[in-house]
Amino acid sequence: MRTPLTRANRRGRVTVIVLAALFLLFTLFDRAINAWTDWLWFDEVRYRQVFTGVLATRLVLFALFGIGMGVIVALNLYLAYRLRPLLRPHSLEQQTLDRYRLLLAPRIGSWTGGFALLVGLFAGLSAQGRWQQWMLFANAQRFGVSDPQFGQDVGFYVFEYPFWRYLLGAAFAAVVISVLGALAMHYLFGGVRLQGAGDRMTVAARAHLTTLVALFVLLKAVAYYLDRRGLLLGHNDSADVSGAGYTDINALLPAKEILAWISVVVAIAILVFSNAWMRSLLWPGVAMGLLVISAVAIGGVYPYAVQSFTVKPSPLSKEPPYIQRSIDATRQAFGLSDVKVSTYDAANTTPSASLAADKGTVANIRLLDPAVVSDTYTQLQQVRGFYDFGDKLDIDRYPFQGNTQDYVVGVREINYDRLTAQQGNWQNRHTVYTHGYGFVSAPANQLVCGGQPLFVSGFLNDGGQEKKPAGSEACSSPTEQINTSQPRIYYGERMRDYVVVGNVANRDGEFDRPTAGADQYFTYDGKGGVAVGSYWRRVLYAAKYREANFLLSSVFNQNSKLLYERTPRERVEKVAPFLKLDGDPYPAVVNGRIVWILDGYTTSSTYPYSQRVNLRDATSDAQTGSGTFAQAREEINYLRNSVKATVDAYDGTVKLYSYDDTDPVLKAWNQAFGGNLILPRKDIPAELEKHFRYPEDQFKVQRDLLARYHVTAPDQFFSGPNFWQVPDDPSPDTAQRGQKQPPYYLVAQFPGQEQPRYQLTAAMTPRGRPNLAALMSASLVNGKPDIQLLQLPEGTITDGPSQVQQRMTSMPDVTRDLNLFRSQNSKPIYGNLLSLPVDGGMLYVEPLYIRSTNDTSYPLMRKVLVSYGKYVAYEDTLQAGIESLIRQATGQAPQPTPPAGQPPAGQPPTTVTSPPASAALAEAAGKIQQAITDLRAAQQSGDFEKYGQALKALEDAVKAYQALQQHGGGAPAPAGSRPSSPPSAAPSPSASTSP
Repeated sequence: MRTPLTRANRRGRVTVIVLAALFLLFTLFDRAINAWTDWLWFDEVRYRQVFTGVLATRLVLFALFGIGMGVIVALNLYLAYRLRPLLRPHSLEQQTLDRYRLLLAPRIGSWTGGFALLVGLFAGLSAQGRWQQWMLFANAQRFGVSDPQFGQDVGFYVFEYPFWRYLLGAAFAAVVISVLGALAMHYLFGGVRLQGAGDRMTVAARAHLTTLVALFVLLKAVAYYLDRRGLLLGHNDSADVSGAGYTDINALLPAKEILAWISVVVAIAILVFSNAWMRSLLWPGVAMGLLVISAVAIGGVYPYAVQSFTVKPSPLSKEPPYIQRSIDATRQAFGLSDVKVSTYDAANTTPSASLAADKGTVANIRLLDPAVVSDTYTQLQQVRGFYDFGDKLDIDRYPFQGNTQDYVVGVREINYDRLTAQQGNWQNRHTVYTHGYGFVSAPANQLVCGGQPLFVSGFLNDGGQEKKPAGSEACSSPTEQINTSQPRIYYGERMRDYVVVGNVANRDGEFDRPTAGADQYFTYDGKGGVAVGSYWRRVLYAAKYREANFLLSSVFNQNSKLLYERTPRERVEKVAPFLKLDGDPYPAVVNGRIVWILDGYTTSSTYPYSQRVNLRDATSDAQTGSGTFAQAREEINYLRNSVKATVDAYDGTVKLYSYDDTDPVLKAWNQAFGGNLILPRKDIPAELEKHFRYPEDQFKVQRDLLARYHVTAPDQFFSGPNFWQVPDDPSPDTAQRGQKQPPYYLVAQFPGQEQPRYQLTAAMTPRGRPNLAALMSASLVNGKPDIQLLQLPEGTITDGPSQVQQRMTSMPDVTRDLNLFRSQNSKPIYGNLLSLPVDGGMLYVEPLYIRSTNDTSYPLMRKVLVSYGKYVAYEDTLQAGIESLIRQATGQAPQPTPPAGQPPAGQPPTTVTSPPASAALAEAAGKIQQAITDLRAAQQSGDFEKYGQALKALEDAVKAYQALQQHGGGAPAPAGSRPSSPPSAAPSPSASTSP
């Protein structure tokens, strides 16, 4: 007869089962949807082997470790149950346990299986996360380099050691859980007793448990053996280097070997004394105690004594061989073995006339700072409010009049956060505003129209730019100088939203660009995207994005495609999840196509004796997070730029090219995914390779390491008197944050270089001191990395970046102007401070930008700060600054600064208040007044081209007026007409924000 309690219990069980089923349904449903859409995405990019390879590996590891762990635990629990005594002595303890036995015994298989299933589930989840370790283990390669202690190939440590460690840890976990589970089972069913007459443990229980304990001790012996190899991955505190030191090799290493043999003996003793001879736990307990005492004495006390009484009193006599091992391994692991070190005296402190004639470096000095002028590009090339160039532009080089010229480049993307409320509805956001347009570039060393870049590409009008009247200064090139056959940007750094593309009702439905005539529309015809023409595909993505418009909107048709995962980093990270990507992807025009180029790194944390570095800390500087991505906080001790990846900005095609065919880690990954995941280096198009550059994050890591590891003598490394440091960014805009000075790309010809080259450069200072210690540069020469270190002689004192910055900004003229610029209407912005070894000395160049504080303002370069030796110049142009340095060095008085007042930044100069004293002066003053009137009109209308022309006309008129004064005109200059400090930029012209 069923009772109400029975029915209540049954309803409770049903409720629990239903809730559990719903939980699993929703959890598995989301995972199934994501897996299905990922499969479609990988099919689109033609990298299905990555999806299937990773998925299959994770499933196999989950199954093997989950089933293995579950079976081991279940067998031991079942064995403990089968070995239970049939007769148990009567005691209060056993009477208490009877109620639990009655509960478990009828369903012992279910309870045992459930517990084993739970253990297997957690074991499988842990194991599937180790898919990268397994893939490297299964596809291990040889490095061809042996460790200095055991002579083992480095490939064992990089590929095999991590997985052996995990496998050993899993075995320990299985044995420990089995011991605890078996002990509980034996106790519950009377095999182990705490009360009553006779033995406390049956023979069967003792044999079972002691076998498991012996197995644990044997695993400990294996662990001691692996620990011997692991010593080479540790840290030598005596010398503050990585790897095993004197104490590790001479005390801890033999101790580990002795303890391994002791563990084997103890395991045998446990089995013999417990089961075959005395059948007592006393002697096995003594053996375990001896193992613990041995581990403390041999593995702890003895090494401590050696360290305290042998190494610590005189580490310099013991540690040099091990310091040398770390130096050699670190330089090898991070690609520093072939650094070219040369001495640069920087003894010349007097600029000569040859400085102005220098064609290798001075002629190529970059004045546009890509971290500053992004807003300038946005305002001058935006046209519509939703276009954006990001927080930071990029530097690349293109041919220019037979030479290599560096350009500041960017692509005009859509910033979806800037869409208006009307533009931001689902249809507009995901089907109309689908792409950006144009590759915008400007020479990095040319300025026009009062401090603007000279734009030479990326124009929205098909016919190029408007022709200028004869004699007027053009603010942009009349025609495209870097031509693109497909200027549309469907994949970019700001393209984070998915979009639906395809012909809608036989008309173009995607906003393309505004032109002088009318807004243009377009229909995507690229091969990128996942087809969503069928109803069930739309159901799938409606579930993925939780968006009903996939089923309700009329924009879908049989040609519809869905574009998602549209940022270059996202695409490459999914295709090559084993790579670390550089924080600064950059666009380039290759054979008429706009492609994103990304540097991919292979890494490891188990290279013996190599110094470990935190990847995020080593690559962070004053610009990290503002247009560049921060790296993960991960410890590594091996780094190679082995892959150059590209993403087509129009169709999203991803290609991975091998750039270091000798890298064993890359070989292992390529083999793991079938051998054709990475294209060989010979397949790199020649036009693409011209745009490859030395990767920035790798340079930063190497720079941090070379601050110490440029010292190769162990005794000097130990004392550290010649260590360097990366200086803080000296710019007042970032100095208070204490961030490292970023390295800079530039075209320059450093000493020892036969011709100008595109290279990444950085200054180094002595540790704890501000003066210059060295200059580091890195470039790609004939497709191979070339690192050069210009080291200043010890004892010389050459000003470093922070000292030069302080000296330049403390000039009276600079201080006066900065006080004027810092107002409610404007603020100064410092550009990159370049450190350039020229003409036997050090030339420092820093552009100074002024920006109005209104919402639509943008930075314009107004001044250049230049320093050489003890001479400092502050001029409108770089050429004028170089000439000023030369005049100062030759004893010529610098050109006088006009005494005229400076108008408030952001406002046009005031009207003329002092009438001229002659007809010529009157005519000149009239031109000034007319230029002021035109300037005001251009500022109010927002026409930046007319504004630049009026600003140039004002400067010319003021100079003519001052020339007349100097020749006897006698009248004072008009107030506010000082040409060296023109007004800040006016708002850029802007059309309607909707197409």
